[in-house]
Amino acid sequence: MGWHYRKSIKVGPFRINLSRHGVGHSFGNRRFHVSTTPDGRRHVSVHLPGGFHVGKTFGGKRYPY
Repeated sequence: MGWHYRKSIKVGPFRINLSRHGVGHSFGNRRFHVSTTPDGRRHVSVHLPGGFHVGKTFGGKRYPY
């Protein structure tokens, strides 16, 4: 069984996410959100009225597992 760690720090409109794999960051509001993971992937999501959600991830994974 592996171990996990996650800590999130809010700095103004930005959020810094600390995890076992490194540091990621994100920003946005309730409708539009962009985040970057420690391995370089970027995720963009848009929440539309009526409960619709559209998301797209860009980039590959660097970890071999």
